[in-house]
Order: sequence, then C-alpha cells, then structure tokens
Amino acid sequence: MLKGSVVPVAIAVLALGAAPARGQNVQFAGYPEGPGMDILRTKCRVCHVPDRVKQKGREKDDWDALVHNMMNRGADLTDAEVPLLIDYLTKNWPPGNADEAPAVAVAALKPMAAHITADFREWDVATPSARPSGSLAASDGSIWYAGRTANVLGRVDPKTSDVKEFQLKTPDSGPQGLAEDKDGNIWYTGSAKALVGRLNPRTGVVTEYPMPDAAARDPYTPAFDQKGNLWFTLRDANMVGRLNPVTGDLTLRNSPTPKSLPDGLVVNSKGVPYFVESGANKIASIDPDKWVIREWTLPNAEARPRRLAVDGNDVIWYSDHARGYLGRLDPKTGDVKEWASPGGATSNPYGIAAMNGDVWYVESAGTPNTLVRFETSTERFQVWNIPSGGGVVQNVSVTRDGNLAMAESGVNKVALVEIR
Repeated sequence: MLKGSVVPVAIAVLALGAAPARGQNVQFAGYPEGPGMDILRTKCRVCHVPDRVKQKGREKDDWDALVHNMMNRGADLTDAEVPLLIDYLTKNWPPGNADEAPAVAVAALKPMAAHITADFREWDVATPSARPSGSLAASDGSIWYAGRTANVLGRVDPKTSDVKEFQLKTPDSGPQGLAEDKDGNIWYTGSAKALVGRLNPRTGVVTEYPMPDAAARDPYTPAFDQKGNLWFTLRDANMVGRLNPVTGDLTLRNSPTPKSLPDGLVVNSKGVPYFVESGANKIASIDPDKWVIREWTLPNAEARPRRLAVDGNDVIWYSDHARGYLGRLDPKTGDVKEWASPGGATSNPYGIAAMNGDVWYVESAGTPNTLVRFETSTERFQVWNIPSGGGVVQNVSVTRDGNLAMAESGVNKVALVEIR
C-alpha cells in the first residue's frame, strides 16, 4: 500500500511573461500525440509561446541546432529528451509544413529569480477508491485527507509513512473540505448530509453540527478565522455559513448572485473571509461583524474561479477553472490581473496556495496533472508533472515547514511536495 519513496522530478522552466487579462492563451489542442509533445508542453517555452514551433518547417539538422541553441539559453532538457524532441519536431514540422499565421510576438522576459526543485512523495490512502478530495497540512506535521466515497478522514505521518483512517458518524456524509482548530481538532464539511463535523484525533470522537435550514445543502470549503469561528461555503445552496464552536451558533447567508455556487474560501490576516462564486465571474468578501457581502466582478464574463489563496499582503489569487488562467485580485484597489496558465485554455486550474512570494496550483485536466509554480516577482512559471498522475487535485495545503500537501483524488493517493 505504501508509496512513500521520494521521486525527483526535473524542473521545467516556463515563461509566459506578463500576459494581460485578455492576453495570448497557450493551447495544445491539435498538437500531434507522441513523447515529444509532453516535452514541448512542459519545457519548450523559455522565451516564446509553443505555437512558435509551428511557424516554420525545418530539416532535422536545423531542428537539432535550434534545440541545442535553446538549451544554451536555459531550456532544461535531459540527454534522453533531446532526441525525442528533435524527432517529434522533425516528423511533424518538416520543410514546407508550417502554419501560415505569423509568429506571435512575446515581450522580453525577466530572468527567473529562483529556480526551485520539487520532490514528490506519495502514499496510497488506506481504503481503496476512497477518492480523497480535501487535503490539510496539520500543525503537527501530519497530512489529512477527506475520503469522500469511503466516509472517512485519513491521517498520513510523513516521518513514519503510517496511514490511519477514522470512520465518520453519519453514513455517506461525503466529507469534502478540511480545517484544523487551535486545539488540533480536524473539522470537515459533510457535503452529502448537510453538516459540519469535528474529529478529535486523540479519541476518535466525532461531533456533528447539522445545518439549521433544509435549503442549506452541500457544505463545501471550511476555514477558521483568528477568533476561532469556522466559515464555510455551501455550494449547491448558494450560501455561506459561520459556526461558533464554543456556543454552537450557526449562521447562514445567501450569496448575493443567484446560482453563483460558492466554492473555495480563505480568511485573510484581518479575519475577513473571501470566497469564489464558481457559477459566476465573481469573488466575494464577508464583513465578519456586519455580515455584509461585497462582490468583485472579474473582467472576463467567462471566468469561473474554483479555488483561491491569500498571500502575505492580503492579495487574493484564484484559479480560473473554466478558462485556464491564474488571476490576482487586489481588494484594496479592485485591480485584477490574469495570466494564461501554461497548460492552456483546457488545463482546468484547481487547487491553489500562496507561499513565500510564489503561487502554487495544479492543472487538473491533463494526464498527468501538473503542479505549477508562479513566481510573482518575475511573472514566470515552472511546471512539474505529478508522478502518479494526480487524478484531479482539488486542494493544495502549505505545511508548517514550507512544503505542499495534496490529495490526489483520481489515483487515491496523498502527496507531499518537498520544495528546495
């Protein structure tokens, strides 16, 4: 069952530049399949978008010379990848086979300030086909997952590789999101049974808080504020909620936009919750005292954010699942800026986290899923393939020592990404 070995993955240096909100998108639809396509997708964009390879057909010797020239400029290709890429380019774009459209001009790019190495460790969850969705890096160094179809919460100890699961109280409650309180209790949203629950890991005791309104279905993403209140979204109910664990008081409010599907939620350093409206092109905040909900409308009407993160400056970052973009909202000014995700319009960015000046997220559509790092100071990207494939990573959580924890739903695994 254990898959706890370290898997070093070569860094793929990507550069899309400071693309504007409506800038050039990067797509791979129509590219011929083959081993070279994956290399092109992850490693051949040091200073241009990948459509550049289609602008001019070349002989094999010319492709060879161009690839080595790119390596001299910083493209990180292994000895085994070089012939695969050259053969792929030669086969698909020989002399006379090129797109008629002119090459897309890309602005000069800043050098990346720091190249990061990411090592993946992965563990099978204890119950096969548990479909872990939520992931949580706990304060004691453990990693928790919500086994949605098995009705369990699971704990992985990265030091010992022990995996332990806790059966929940109400059958088929559909645990989705996870959060930890100051006492080390693990809280979860029971999306299938309209409840919020608390697990005491020391005793295994589960306490449940049912929703007080029959319309309040599908509790989804939870997060604690600095006062110990638990905030959460209710996706299908188009609501947000707050639970006071001390008194048991539970308050619900409707999202201002009908059918907006509140999804990811975070709390900033001042105790203000923010949530995305995944059924609309909006992000919202909640005044925790007055319960006033404010909405920001994103510039593109087709935007559908799914998850969000808050950085050290209380700036909000979001993954636009529908369009394949990473976005930034500054609540102080209302300014929004977006960057096309490396995997393109159909990459489905999902789980996201902000840490040490970088934004990390997962492109969930591809096989394998890819972990993406965005360096905010230079607006440059790095990409790693997830060794097991990932199988739709919905949540990314930052560990106490600056690494990342992920639940890999489709492959029934939990991952720790050690960043150096």
